Amino acid sequence: MKRASSSLARILQCATLLLLAGAIAWLAWYRNRSPWLAGAGFAAIAAAYSGALAFEFLALRRVNRSDPVPQAGWATLARAWLAETLQAPRVFGWRQPFRWNAVADHLPAVPESGGRRGIVFVHGFICNRGFWTPWLRQVRRRGHPFAAVNLEPVFGSIDDYVAIIERAVTAVTLSSGLPPILVCHSMGGLAARAWLRAGPHARRVHRVVTIGTPHQGTWLARSSRSKNGRQMAQGSTWLRQLEADSASLPQPPFTCWYSNCDNVVFPSSTATLSGAQNLLVVGAAHVDLAFHPRVMAQTMALLDRL
Repeated sequence: MKRASSSLARILQCATLLLLAGAIAWLAWYRNRSPWLAGAGFAAIAAAYSGALAFEFLALRRVNRSDPVPQAGWATLARAWLAETLQAPRVFGWRQPFRWNAVADHLPAVPESGGRRGIVFVHGFICNRGFWTPWLRQVRRRGHPFAAVNLEPVFGSIDDYVAIIERAVTAVTLSSGLPPILVCHSMGGLAARAWLRAGPHARRVHRVVTIGTPHQGTWLARSSRSKNGRQMAQGSTWLRQLEADSASLPQPPFTCWYSNCDNVVFPSSTATLSGAQNLLVVGAAHVDLAFHPRVMAQTMALLDRL
């Protein structure tokens, strides 16, 4: 496969380092004047994203009132917000900017792979392959072939990612000798569906697993300025066309994981897909859902079903 690169990693590196520099500068300036103010300011700057997350959870609570999925109570939302607050810096402040290529794709020759089924990992919006690092380590230990893509341009059309997914599916299939599983987070599930309609490719994959994918759009994308963000808005022309095209083509089996505390994809039922195995995880936020033990364990079990 083509050597991986990530422009998003460079963007996140700059953002992370600037944020830390600002927090450290505040701490140094106020340390002798007011230790309490120095510490409070440092924490406020370093964890400013947590306030944005809180807004998303408040919007989720309001929008979900009319959704058929059981509504989360305030205590459940608070726990989900705290978990996401702890998860976000690991993903956006470490794995994606600095460790995005820590676990390379594993594509042995067919005899070496032992005919084990492989996985293609497809990340979501404003992410790169570093998102999947805990998954990649686990799959590598099990000896299964895998490839994790970088979807670029970061703010381009979702249709721009079709060729990237095609290369990864081809490489993993050649390595394992079997149709792979596609594991997709958020926008990655829509990119996988765009790839499927470019085929048809239904027989080339064993199953598609989506985690927090806005199959029916998301309320939060209504104000997006990027092309792929606008495509994910509820009722967008792009989503309506994708649905119509998908209905006219054969589809592989789908498993769709969704949550009543998804702070990015809501109303919650928008992450489900007609005809799919739709599985609810109660109390998990958007990023945290991708690393939920149940989600990971049941997806890994699919690898052994030849």
